[in-house]
Amino acid sequence: MEIWNNIWPYAVAVLLFLILVIIHEFGHFIAAKLFKVKVNEFAVGFGPKLLAKKWGETTYKLNLIPLGGYCAMEGEDEESKDEGAFCNKAPFKRFIIVIAGAVFNLIFGLIIVAVILAGQSTFTTTTVAKFHENAVSVNYGLQVGDVITHVDGRRMYTTNDLSYAFSGVENGTIDMVVKRNGESVTLNGVQFDHEEENGIDYIKVDFYVLAQEKNLGTFLGETFKTTFSYVRTIWFSLIDLITGKYGLSAMSGPVGLTVAIGSVAKQSLKNLLPIIALITVNLGIFNLLPLPALDGGRLVFILFEMIFRKKVPEKFEGIVHGIGFALLLILMLVVTAKDIWGLFV
Repeated sequence: MEIWNNIWPYAVAVLLFLILVIIHEFGHFIAAKLFKVKVNEFAVGFGPKLLAKKWGETTYKLNLIPLGGYCAMEGEDEESKDEGAFCNKAPFKRFIIVIAGAVFNLIFGLIIVAVILAGQSTFTTTTVAKFHENAVSVNYGLQVGDVITHVDGRRMYTTNDLSYAFSGVENGTIDMVVKRNGESVTLNGVQFDHEEENGIDYIKVDFYVLAQEKNLGTFLGETFKTTFSYVRTIWFSLIDLITGKYGLSAMSGPVGLTVAIGSVAKQSLKNLLPIIALITVNLGIFNLLPLPALDGGRLVFILFEMIFRKKVPEKFEGIVHGIGFALLLILMLVVTAKDIWGLFV
């Protein structure tokens, strides 16, 4: 029983990864079927086959290693004379098929956010309601009733935006723009107490935010705003990684995420919902990056064809995706090695 208590949270993490990848691949599958593209295989997992059943033209497989899945379409990576081949469909149809995986991840994220918010009686805002005792920021111009609209030049829509903006802040000092009595007021050099965790400085928020009444309008609005906020958080985190605000230590691969998810699962399965929403949105956004071997890389070639009415040679595209996949694999190995090392230090 003790062994099981230690294992089950990480089994939950692996299952969640599997579900999110299957949702992504199912998006490709549904779009392919919609445009009558021949799907040779739809598989859950990788490695040796456990079960297989053919319905129509598609073989559905359950494989041994539960770390993903795939939707293998005819003519996806090679030439084919089959009229149902992916490569023989119009560019706009191929574009929709490729983008559908990410869209399904984003839709699933939206649904999870809606489930989270449905259980709340009120919603938070970015309006300062009151300060903690001995609050530092009040001495630098922040006032009760201020609506925080910008932090260090970035627009704030939700408290999730504030949470990300308040991380990685040097010396706990930020520039803010607030809406006060209907006018925008700039507050430069607002100081907060701060603390360091895992090499990253975090602001210690010293104020409470105003609650918003829950009704159908605010529920729908908050659902879309929160999901959009997750998208922006992922986008800004990529920018911050590229620009050097955060280093390799801030990145996590499957191992790091599994450990994080397992730790949360031990506390409460309910607390997993925000992480699931963030990861599925992350999966969708990451796959849309215009990088070789990702869906976004394929979209670049399809867009080129749609604009210039000329298809990029299959051999050249294959080489580009092959190089991109190799580089992506190297990055994944480096991040995974970092995550494993972190378990022992």
